[in-house]
Amino acid sequence: MKYLPVILWFFLLTGTAFSFDVSSLIEGLAKDEVLSLGERMYRDGILPSGEPMEAVVMGDIPVDGRMFTCDDCHQRSGLGSEEGTVITWPTNGRELKKNRRRTGAWRPPDSDTAKQDARKNLPPYYRVEDVRPAYTDESLAMALWTGVDPAGRKLDSIMPRYNLEDRDMAVLVHYLNNLSVDMAPGVDETTIRFATVVADGVAEEDRQAMLSTLQAHIDTHNSQNRHQERRATSGPFFKTEMHQAYRRWQLDVWELKGPENTWQAQLQNFYQGQPVFALLGGITPGSWRVIHEFSERNRIPTIFPLTNFPVISETDWYTLYFSKGIYQEGETAARYLHAAENIAPEAKIVIVSREGLESNALIRGFSESWRKYGRPEPEYLKLLPGAELTSEFWKETMKSSQPTVLILWLGGDDLTNIESIAGDWELPRQIIFSSELLDYSLEAVPDLLRDNAYVTYPYSLAGENETRRLMVRRWLEVRKVPVTDLQVQSKMYFLGWMLTGAVKHIRSEFFREYFLEKFDMMTDQDYAIAVYPRLTFGPGQPVSYTHLRAHETVLDLVCRLLLE
Repeated sequence: MKYLPVILWFFLLTGTAFSFDVSSLIEGLAKDEVLSLGERMYRDGILPSGEPMEAVVMGDIPVDGRMFTCDDCHQRSGLGSEEGTVITWPTNGRELKKNRRRTGAWRPPDSDTAKQDARKNLPPYYRVEDVRPAYTDESLAMALWTGVDPAGRKLDSIMPRYNLEDRDMAVLVHYLNNLSVDMAPGVDETTIRFATVVADGVAEEDRQAMLSTLQAHIDTHNSQNRHQERRATSGPFFKTEMHQAYRRWQLDVWELKGPENTWQAQLQNFYQGQPVFALLGGITPGSWRVIHEFSERNRIPTIFPLTNFPVISETDWYTLYFSKGIYQEGETAARYLHAAENIAPEAKIVIVSREGLESNALIRGFSESWRKYGRPEPEYLKLLPGAELTSEFWKETMKSSQPTVLILWLGGDDLTNIESIAGDWELPRQIIFSSELLDYSLEAVPDLLRDNAYVTYPYSLAGENETRRLMVRRWLEVRKVPVTDLQVQSKMYFLGWMLTGAVKHIRSEFFREYFLEKFDMMTDQDYAIAVYPRLTFGPGQPVSYTHLRAHETVLDLVCRLLLE
């Protein structure tokens, strides 16, 4: 450890008590600035100077802090994680500043003095000693420098030993002392408050389908809480943190009115009037960007909004989407064509589309993926507003372009005359359509083109997952919720399924980052989700298709049209 500060070597060699005064070392820095610098060290492995942190693992292997960040293992919340048989312990302020009990051991809460006095009468198992005492600033700095905890135990050799100067160490220690300490807004002693967002322009049927299913989950949870509330107040075991965690759920509906450029202010007013722990679902007629940016700025988890236009980001974190929406259909077409054996690298691809949110998202998804493969740029035919797609248009397009692959990101009404390309020319080897733009009406694809036709289709095909759909129907019927839009209601059913598990596993640790991390840790879902083949989650995969943490949804289907 040649980079250990000289003063620390002195204390180690002489056995003199080590003093580490964090407050004096960070003097002159504003509190918010210290926390921001510490956050960057913890999450990104970057020193306040802008240089990467340096560390050693496995005794003698130097690592760049950007490759081995604290939150890779301890998570953004600092509450640790599990990966196989490896348990990473919490590094947040509340847990560091108290004694850690041996795994599995139990005793009455520390604040219960009478029971602590009676502890000597308990069986030996309950009188087991602590694994380690609470960390002080000095012992925490020592552990990060040397890998030795306050009990003198050596930490696992995979835990980095950081080469930090005193001031940089003080910034990191200060950040850890303040990490996940105060309960998040939207939670009090009895209630967890959630909200959902509904914007002007949403069809009333879709609005009611979403709200009725979400409210059914809330009511189901609350109908079971009376027993749990009694349980949490009776007997010493039920007074532990696990059973103090029970809360009723409250769902607020935030209705956004007027132009989109006023939504940000409306959202902020709703939140200031009544903070919520997280946003559930939500629906808008167009882009989700305004709500996404609001969530990022206020660090509010947003779980499974109903949108075809999520924000695809490499840095954002707080929104968990079902998929990349229409963007993913474009991305899927690119992946499929790149892998297709009968499509040569130099093959000519022509994309015909109209201006609009949907076609723009498809083009962006395709082009961004296509460039990664180093393939020639496609030819884009953007139609003018109101342009009619006559037989002459299609014939001229085939004559002038002669595409190997024709991608038609158009609606069904635009395909009326396209059969005219059959007969006079050899058809493109593949003609690709978007199921979203066809409004999921595959019959819109003309018969003469079907031998060459493919469609990007993000949901389970007809006839698949019938058992899961039936399960959702039965759940709704039991709760007297009319089945009006099974796709919307299936998504909200799944949201409630996942929400129950996530809240259960955070116990009394009501921190938003920890809440999102619990979605990370859940297994692949192929039972409770009725509209997709399955959903995949995993640690380190971002929530909003960010650095990922986006929870990558497994929807990459390019389906051959197999219609009668």
